[in-house]
Amino acid sequence: MNWYREISPTEKRTLWTCFGGWALDALDTQAFSLVIPALIATWGIGKGQAGLIGGATLVAGALGGLLAGVLSDRYGRVRALQITVLWFSLFTLLSACAQNYEQLLVLKSLQGLGFGGEWTAGSVLLSETIRAQHRGKTMGIVQSAWGFGWAAAVLLYAIVFSWASPQWAWRVLFALGALPALLLLYVRRNVPEPPRDTSSATARKLDAKLPVLGIFDRSVIRTTIVGGLIGLGAHGGYHAITTWLPTYLKTERHLSVLGTGGYLAVVIVAFICGCFVSAWLQDRIGRRMNLILFALCCAVTVNLYVFLPIGDTAMLMLSFPLGFFSAGIPATLGALFNELYPQGVRGTGVGFCYNFGRIVSAGFPVLVGHMGNSMPIGSALGIDAGAAYGLVVIAALLLPETRGRTIAPVHARGEPGLSSAPAPSEQKPAAQAHRA
Repeated sequence: MNWYREISPTEKRTLWTCFGGWALDALDTQAFSLVIPALIATWGIGKGQAGLIGGATLVAGALGGLLAGVLSDRYGRVRALQITVLWFSLFTLLSACAQNYEQLLVLKSLQGLGFGGEWTAGSVLLSETIRAQHRGKTMGIVQSAWGFGWAAAVLLYAIVFSWASPQWAWRVLFALGALPALLLLYVRRNVPEPPRDTSSATARKLDAKLPVLGIFDRSVIRTTIVGGLIGLGAHGGYHAITTWLPTYLKTERHLSVLGTGGYLAVVIVAFICGCFVSAWLQDRIGRRMNLILFALCCAVTVNLYVFLPIGDTAMLMLSFPLGFFSAGIPATLGALFNELYPQGVRGTGVGFCYNFGRIVSAGFPVLVGHMGNSMPIGSALGIDAGAAYGLVVIAALLLPETRGRTIAPVHARGEPGLSSAPAPSEQKPAAQAHRA
């Protein structure tokens, strides 16, 4: 932990602010999956209707991520973070007061806008605050907050549902999801806005455009296309696995391990470990190599899952590497996407690359189902996930290595120990950087 002692107080405060926000987002998102049975019993709705709420929240989250990126470029990183946290907290609290299914569907969808936006705004803020040599570690650590929030949701679910009846317990659990609002007070007092770079011709050119148009400027359009493909492959593989693997193991392999608390605990621990290892590794071997390594391991592990003739115990053990490797990919994307873009369009670019993939990747689970009509569902899942992670590998090879780039011109408050040099991506057009 020598690196942690090296970073400044501002860097530490920003790190833990983003960590706390992402953990609290995860708490509420995972809490919804836990209370679905209570919602079905309370309002007599079907599983399809409950699933629609979750799906609408995810789509809204992707749109919120795109919007928050634009807002962070136009109005500042800290202000965009404050807006998304306040929005998320408000509609989380209102969701606890919903009186019927239709109200909850609308409120959870609106909440999703803040949920997706918080990651984008926080990611860009952190990337421009943390010094280059430790950026990968901090971004990976923040991604691990999802696992801690997930674990907190399971713990709170057990406590609240043992204390209150189901028709009231889910409301209490949702109300606790408003806790991110407390971050606003901390952010206002302790997290400064990163400085704006106006020194380079590229920065001035892109600042003159609307951010949403700037990411399609000739100097960065290649980055936008390739980054979007990485987001598509990363989310496509993940959604194919989470959608179809439980069904495959239960219906075709007749395994019961997925219904156990032990499986859930293994997956959560594996996710956290994967984020931490990816955080350390990407600052050692680079963003591209780290992304390629975890994507290849994901493809191999998924195919072992669907083709090896193993039982419950072995499946439980194999769930650890699956969760471990799948966590390493998103833990890398934050640093990589932020380091690819000039500051004037960085928020919009990060929001697009990450969330374009989230929206379009919905086609991968559909493709598995379609292929499953003519082949075993396990074979379809292995092919589909392999193709998705293969897309990540190919797209990563088309990008430059960005490890070590300084992407903020001067650190806030002039704290010592941080480079004040402009980023390589801002010293020369992105197109030249790709050829380097």
